[in-house]
Amino acid sequence: MARVKGFRRSGDSREEAPEHSMDPRAGEEPPYRPTVIDNAIYQHGERVDNPGSLADAFERLKQMPGSMAWIGLYRPKEWELVKLAEEFELHELALEDAIVGSQRAKADRYGDTLFVVLRAARYLDDVEEVAFGELHVFVGPNFVITVRHAEAPDLQGVRKRMESDPDLLRQGPQAVLYAILDAVVDGYAPVVAGLQKDIEEIEVEVFSGDPSVSRRVYELSGEVIEFQRATAPLVGMINGFIAGAAKYGVNDELQSYLRDVADHAITVTERISAFRLMLQNILVVNSTLVTQAQNAEMARMTEASIQQGEEVKKISAWAAILFAPTLVGTIYGMNFDFMPETHWLFGYPFAIMLMAAVCLVLYMVFKRRNWL
Repeated sequence: MARVKGFRRSGDSREEAPEHSMDPRAGEEPPYRPTVIDNAIYQHGERVDNPGSLADAFERLKQMPGSMAWIGLYRPKEWELVKLAEEFELHELALEDAIVGSQRAKADRYGDTLFVVLRAARYLDDVEEVAFGELHVFVGPNFVITVRHAEAPDLQGVRKRMESDPDLLRQGPQAVLYAILDAVVDGYAPVVAGLQKDIEEIEVEVFSGDPSVSRRVYELSGEVIEFQRATAPLVGMINGFIAGAAKYGVNDELQSYLRDVADHAITVTERISAFRLMLQNILVVNSTLVTQAQNAEMARMTEASIQQGEEVKKISAWAAILFAPTLVGTIYGMNFDFMPETHWLFGYPFAIMLMAAVCLVLYMVFKRRNWL
């Protein structure tokens, strides 16, 4: 058995690799599930054995020429992946990516083994969010190993589909890879529908003046961007598989299936790009509507302020008019003995006329200035 460079057996004492310390799964406590979900040997498109362990699967492959092992793992321990790498001679870089997780969608080939990272997605209708799962697939000449780091995607349906179609399964590991790709891409359709529904609801909220819509647009934009990152590499990845079909023995029928998956992936990526553009336009429209509402409110407040100013001017004008006779009356109402014209015969009429004249002059002045 080959020893994997950079990794030791589970019994060896070593410090934790720096990459492993970055593992996003650290600290999580998911519900317990068996690490090996399914372990089977296939020959001529039929399931012929169910090895009890990974070591048994490797031995069966050596004993049964022309057979294929399909091993499904869920959140495996590091030592289990190291063991697999030793048995199936997996490259150390691919093994490192499988241990660490949180990889972008990609396809890397190491000799006869293809390492594929896929990002599955589910739309959670109750919380209106998109949940992403990571799937690692090792495809060799006579084996397929799937490593899931999340609940999705559930590959049991893929396995049942392949087992019910021996002609397709007979085409070997490349056919299994096609089925996995097809399942992941088909799983994007409900996500696209859910995002479309959310965008339609947001459009209604924007034009209804809902103040919380900006936050929802921002959050949905983040999910669309993450979804685009998960799906964008798929088209180039699948086209690469088709381009190398002759070299790795992929027949014409399987190439047609791969092209169909590529078409679906293109449709998804185009829809996601349209979603990003729509959300950007919605943000612009919402910003414009908010600005218009603010301008209308400012205009209303300015108009109210102007009206208030007019009222203040009127009150001030009348106050000045009424203050004039009060001033005259106050002066002549003082009880000093020596004041001019206090004993004049026409003093009273003169005071009244003076008050009236001052009031009239002030009224005319304020009227000319449109204060009254």
